[in-house]
Amino acid sequence: MTPVAETLPDDPETLKAMLIAERIRSERLVQIIKDMQRHRFGSRAETLPADQLLLALEDAEQNEAEAAAEAEAKSPPMREEAKRKRRNNRGALPSHLPEIETTVDVENKACPCCGGQLHRIGEEVSKKLDIVPAQFRVLVVRRPKYACRACEDVVVQAPAPARLIEGGLPTEALVAHVLVSKYADHLPLYRQAQIYERQGLHLDRSTLADWVGRAAFHLRPIRERILTHLRSSTKLFADETTAPVLDPGRGRTKTGQLWAYARDDRPWGGTAPPAVAYVYAPDRTASQPIAHLAGFKGILQVDGYAGYRALAQKGDVSLAFCWSHVRRRFYDRAVAEASPIAHEALQRIAQLYGIEKDIRGRSPEERRAVRQERSRPIVAELEPWLRAKLALISKKSKLAEAIRYALARWEGLCRFLDDGRIEIDSNTVERSIRPLALNRKNALFAGSDGGGDNWAVIATLIENCKLSGVEPYAYLTHVLTKIVNGHLNRAIDELLPWAYATAE
Repeated sequence: MTPVAETLPDDPETLKAMLIAERIRSERLVQIIKDMQRHRFGSRAETLPADQLLLALEDAEQNEAEAAAEAEAKSPPMREEAKRKRRNNRGALPSHLPEIETTVDVENKACPCCGGQLHRIGEEVSKKLDIVPAQFRVLVVRRPKYACRACEDVVVQAPAPARLIEGGLPTEALVAHVLVSKYADHLPLYRQAQIYERQGLHLDRSTLADWVGRAAFHLRPIRERILTHLRSSTKLFADETTAPVLDPGRGRTKTGQLWAYARDDRPWGGTAPPAVAYVYAPDRTASQPIAHLAGFKGILQVDGYAGYRALAQKGDVSLAFCWSHVRRRFYDRAVAEASPIAHEALQRIAQLYGIEKDIRGRSPEERRAVRQERSRPIVAELEPWLRAKLALISKKSKLAEAIRYALARWEGLCRFLDDGRIEIDSNTVERSIRPLALNRKNALFAGSDGGGDNWAVIATLIENCKLSGVEPYAYLTHVLTKIVNGHLNRAIDELLPWAYATAE
């Protein structure tokens, strides 16, 4: 008998339940695979968001667990085997979590055989992960008043502790919780108000919005300081995404923009901490990055948006373009048209990415040397090849558009060959854009231009916490408390997320 067969139950009903569960699981997984294929290869109108695919996988896993529980309930050997596997795979719990011990002891320590006294020879220890749900509490501050019996006008009392919101209810920790829930966990304020209502706490959404706005006012200087740090860098990434904003005058939303400026020098061994700053603007004109990056001198790595060219024309900035955007256009043609030209272009670009994988983490000098030796010949052959293929196809085709897109940006696409600090694409900043898109999806729109700016301020701090490995709630609580207690503006660098990370 095989090891697998040995674990199967002998009971026919149990085997039947297992087979039904496996069939349901298989059918569901086949459907998920089809959905994923449609997501990856289908037309844009047919594609599914990644989070929808995750929901489908969750459902399949839940169905599998339900079927397994039913089967285990009917088969003790299966139940024991499942318990053994869970023990082997659950991993170690974090050491910083508090532990509450309970001893489960025998009631009678007399030997069941001879009646003699039992002595302890060891113990078995098991651990379970528990949770204490969030619970509101009221902090009561009493300030006694004192008077002098001899002096009628003398009253002495300790000054009231500072508050983030004078006369308001929340502590700095509660405001930090609201901020993290809204901008890190993407939970709109009206949903938070509904959660609080379940605990009997009636907090209007407008009250929570007031807390957010006031916190953003106090936190804005930190965002500005992060942006100043980024401007002093010699290489940055930039990208932008839409930010729907309510336009009360017209009774609908208008389209604002959230601009992202990022730095990550880790791929070439740079020591500057990774950072990102978001800035809200009412439009996408070239004047916005010019204003945001005033004083910046160096390499700006971007997608193909023409608005950045005005910044380069001022003379202090060189644009490095993104090969990922080029590849994406050829990929669309390869899938939609099964184009041999698009497929070959993808193969050539894939060679460049293979080289980049080999040199990630090396010094700029090493990266440049490898690129000169291995990548430059590929790029040098690619340009005339593209021009030759462009002459053979319809000028109005989507494939021709993809080729012209690459050729129009060729100088910027080649810039990474001569500078080991430059990445092959701008995926670094695109990763920083994704949380904004998720928050936009859940919140639908910002209530005003001011709300868009608040969004940019708080999202900046939360995303920098992620980049620095800092827990956002602890950080925001710490920073808001420091600010309320009069932290000096000249020491604002102490409040930056990466400074908090090193001070922990």
